[in-house]
Amino acid sequence: MKLLFGYSSRIYVVGCEHINRAGGFLLASNHISHFDPPIISSVARRKIDWMAMAEFFPIPGLGHFLRAVDAFPAARDRADRKTIRSAIKRLKDGRIVGVFPEGGIRDGACSLLEGAPLRAGASTLAHMAGVPIVPCVILGSDRLYGPRNWMPLRRTPVWIAFGQAISHFPELEKSVARARIEQELADGFQRLYAELRRKFQLTRDDLPHPPRERMRSQPKNPRRRLHRAAANAVDFAMCVSMNLVQSRHRLNGRSAEEMDRYVVECEKLTPHEYYAAPKDVGLIAAIQNANGSSLTWRSPIETEFPRNNVARADFFPCGRGKAAPTVFMLHALMSATHIGYRRWAARFNELGWNACFVHLPYHYSRVPRGHWNGELAITADLIRNAEGLRQGVIEVRQLIGALRDHGYSEFGILGTSYGGWIGALLAMVERDLRFVALMCPIVNVEHAIWQNPGTAFMRRELRRAKIAPELVARHFHLSSPLHNEPACDPARVLFVSGDFDLIARPADIDAIQQKWRGSELLRVPQGHFGYRVMRETVMRLKERGF
Repeated sequence: MKLLFGYSSRIYVVGCEHINRAGGFLLASNHISHFDPPIISSVARRKIDWMAMAEFFPIPGLGHFLRAVDAFPAARDRADRKTIRSAIKRLKDGRIVGVFPEGGIRDGACSLLEGAPLRAGASTLAHMAGVPIVPCVILGSDRLYGPRNWMPLRRTPVWIAFGQAISHFPELEKSVARARIEQELADGFQRLYAELRRKFQLTRDDLPHPPRERMRSQPKNPRRRLHRAAANAVDFAMCVSMNLVQSRHRLNGRSAEEMDRYVVECEKLTPHEYYAAPKDVGLIAAIQNANGSSLTWRSPIETEFPRNNVARADFFPCGRGKAAPTVFMLHALMSATHIGYRRWAARFNELGWNACFVHLPYHYSRVPRGHWNGELAITADLIRNAEGLRQGVIEVRQLIGALRDHGYSEFGILGTSYGGWIGALLAMVERDLRFVALMCPIVNVEHAIWQNPGTAFMRRELRRAKIAPELVARHFHLSSPLHNEPACDPARVLFVSGDFDLIARPADIDAIQQKWRGSELLRVPQGHFGYRVMRETVMRLKERGF
């Protein structure tokens, strides 16, 4: 088995010291494939006696093999005294007995990893035998159902985590002890599951899927290949353009020492302090006067560019007025035109929503003279980048506060790319949002700076200034959504990812969707740049009743 799975898989193990402890104990694992017992056994130095389904033992060859490796049968539909006596004897002899408390292969809502209840057998067995239970979580083994994953050099990754042993609580009454064991075991599974997802940045595809889904071969789709090629070509061309634009801007005197001083001050702040939004009398007066559809006020953050210091939002009210919810549309970096957003504002008005198109820092009316739309928002000057994000978040929060004071009660966020980044930061500090729809958002700042093909020139300048990744990472608690948790209800967050996106990688959006537990993920067959994502997002919001 070691040779077989050493050839087919790359196995990552966390907490191996817990499985190699001395004495008898019960090993309880989740169950996602028929490969789980041999894979888990292959990474343990001690032998494991697995409790296997009784239906396997009458099968010629298989039954002989199972008995040869000291597995023993268990009926899933009833308590088998012979099985219980055999398990207790082995445990008292100091051996390891492996069980799957789910009672079979499980995934999704039926899995204990997603909160499904455990069967009582494991806790009862541990208490009767007087031995501890070691929890185990295995992920990735279900992908071995796919024939392609056995091809040479594929090395399908499998992740295994062993937890600390759980006592059988001999000092407690029998029923109380069993309930305590079950609770500790369920908590242990959740901790190990979260640890694997966090440590290895697992995506949705890495998590358990039904065996039949894994077995199903994906049909070749020439049209999908064409879409991928076209999307990659557009994304690559835009990345080249972004690097050309960045080449117009050097670090402007920003050094590693200045960056360090800035980060030291930021480390003292929480996101709520960093993005605190003061009330603005000018904004309140602008809403009261309702001069056309444009609202302007003095930005709470002063920059060296006077035009950027005037915040602006175009407000498009619907017929219901204050009784209607309001959606804030946050545009992408260097968004080519506002015409499309105005059309979507009209669509939202038809749906009974007020719409508000926010001019983000260094864009549209806020572009300094002699510069292009948005080119100053993201450059090698990381301090200006961070302050621009902060400026955008605070200004939207000011808008929400001012509108709330005037009787508007419900708000939604619709952000794309750079605007999705700001929308995700808003979700970290705003609790009362009806929905947060983030389309191809920049959520992993580490990748955005150090690996993104659109920031190659930026990286060159940062290395020239000796600004190390470790220094930048000290600001992630304020600027990187993937490294934080939402303040609003995650169930109100919709992540939308482009299947062929080279800039906001689907893997990063998968990772944050799993971390923001309860949020939803929508996949769209496009790259980072495209119009389909907006249509699909609005359609999904309508389906969910937002």
